[in-house]
Amino acid sequence: MNPLDIIAKYYPVGSEAYRILVIHSRSVADKALAIARMHPEMNLDLTFVEEAAMLHDIGIFRCNAPDIDCHGDAEYICHGYLGAELMRAEGYPRHARVCERHTGTGITLAMIEERGLPLPHRDFMPETLEEQLICYADKFYSKTKLDKEKSVEKVKQGLSKYGNETVERFDNWCKLFLGE
Repeated sequence: MNPLDIIAKYYPVGSEAYRILVIHSRSVADKALAIARMHPEMNLDLTFVEEAAMLHDIGIFRCNAPDIDCHGDAEYICHGYLGAELMRAEGYPRHARVCERHTGTGITLAMIEERGLPLPHRDFMPETLEEQLICYADKFYSKTKLDKEKSVEKVKQGLSKYGNETVERFDNWCKLFLGE
């Protein structure tokens, strides 16, 4: 499977949305792969990590995010589960799980209910090590500052608005993946 072929089905090659998505996803994939290679004891599926990292944001075009050339109708927070629907339709349920579970450090059913989020009422928490790794790597890159990797402190600062539980999950991943 070539992730760029799947991306090209939904994003016109050469469009700004395609460029942003591919650059961002490549950064996330490269970071996830670098971390995975530091941990052979985890037996991570490197091919899957690369593919799923490249496809984790495939649903952004269905959202209203004009700053990144996405002109859909859904709220941006929906891009994960919308991307998961696409990946399931493409025949990649494992990749779909990464799409729907990478937002923040995962989204619990309680968070959806408490905040009235426009998401299906279920947990969207990364479970497998690969899901957690891609979610973690994604936190270091935005789609509006493509050339900048955020520091751990900057990531934590951004996550803090979602509560201590979110920051604690990120801290646990720092220990797991970087030994920090």
